[in-house]
Amino acid sequence: MRCFLYDDTLFFCKASIQTVLTLKAIMKCFELASGLKVNYSKSKVGGVGVNINQTKVFASILNCDIIKTPFSYLGGDGRRES
Repeated sequence: MRCFLYDDTLFFCKASIQTVLTLKAIMKCFELASGLKVNYSKSKVGGVGVNINQTKVFASILNCDIIKTPFSYLGGDGRRES
C-alpha cells in the first residue's frame, strides 16, 4: 500500500511505477483544469511494506520528499491519547 500526500489530500494506491506516473498525470490535469499549481517540494510520499529504495524512486519521479511514520496529518499525530 502506498500513501501519497498532497497538501491536505491523501492518495492510497498500489506501489508501482505505473501508478506513480498515473498519479503525476492526474496532478498535471488538476493543475491545467484548476489553474492551481501542485507544490511538489512540499509534498511527501511514503509506503507501508515497501522497500525504501522503491520509495526513493517514487519520490524522485514526483520530485518530492519521503515521509516517515508515524506522521502528522492536519495537526494530528496519528496516535491515540490514553
